[in-house]
Amino acid sequence: MDTDYALPLDVLPDAIDAFMQTREHWFDSLSLTAEGEAYFINDLLSWLPNSTITVAFLGGDTALHREIETASRQITDACNVSFDFGFDTATGKFRTWSTNDTERQADIRVSFDQAGFSSLIGRDSINPAVSPPNHPMGGRPYQRSLNLGGFQVLPPANAVGVIRHEFLHAIAFQHEHQHPAGTCDQQFRWNDEPGYVLTTNAAGTYIPDAAGRRPGIYTYMSGYPNNWTRQKVDHNLRPRPAAGALLGSFDRASIMLYRFASLFYFTFPNPCSPTGNGLDLSSGDIEGLLSVYPFEEHEAVRQSARREGVVELLSGWKELPDDLRAGIDNLRHRK
Repeated sequence: MDTDYALPLDVLPDAIDAFMQTREHWFDSLSLTAEGEAYFINDLLSWLPNSTITVAFLGGDTALHREIETASRQITDACNVSFDFGFDTATGKFRTWSTNDTERQADIRVSFDQAGFSSLIGRDSINPAVSPPNHPMGGRPYQRSLNLGGFQVLPPANAVGVIRHEFLHAIAFQHEHQHPAGTCDQQFRWNDEPGYVLTTNAAGTYIPDAAGRRPGIYTYMSGYPNNWTRQKVDHNLRPRPAAGALLGSFDRASIMLYRFASLFYFTFPNPCSPTGNGLDLSSGDIEGLLSVYPFEEHEAVRQSARREGVVELLSGWKELPDDLRAGIDNLRHRK
């Protein structure tokens, strides 16, 4: 069915994607071990244990805001971090923000008016260097940091899972299919089946040709609704050396493991296909949360001290790109 071939992924806009690639390439150039690179990137993006992360809404009604706040509790119940949605008992309203703001109303600025679902990763939500000043998404007070497109009109059937997935991104969790210990790279069918003839439906989505041969991921993702380059496919689907390096083994039940259409794989099911329900955190997700946001005071102190060391080390690096230096400045004032 064509509906199996109309899969938009939760991915960041090109400008932000380019910033993230630049940052990752710079860290790659340092020739760090995978664990060392993971520590650097994790320390740049994650919040401190026991942080209170503020949230505000652009659009949507109180019922929708409450649904999002309620869904997010499964995350904060599992680890030492909290979300403050600014609920006012006098008005019965949650905190809001505006595209005219000059001062930041919240760390996470939720919107519903952009296409698709996406979130900046961790503290990138308060890093002004992640996108141009006129971009709708970014780290400035008037820019969106987390988007749940269309929720104010008709939330998807798996709305609770989408909310948790995006809020995990907002506290620095990455996609599980890019975990270096996983096998998704071998399970994904990157290239067209032999003899495939380029064929699209009316919307411009690549579909099987008249002989039933299927497009590969590179071809499929270059069409509607994604329109990705080969480079963007690799950045968003190939394993990332630092991804998950601090968060344990590959977890097929993780809510962060994307539920791809069957055409993405050679066979289905396979060792990369999800076993979770896509709605709830897995035990592996909770273990990962506790490793980054532990309740134990001695572990939280240890992490804070290590992160201070990262700040000082990177701050003194003369070759540090300006956009990364802006992120370091934010890190100095992290919660």
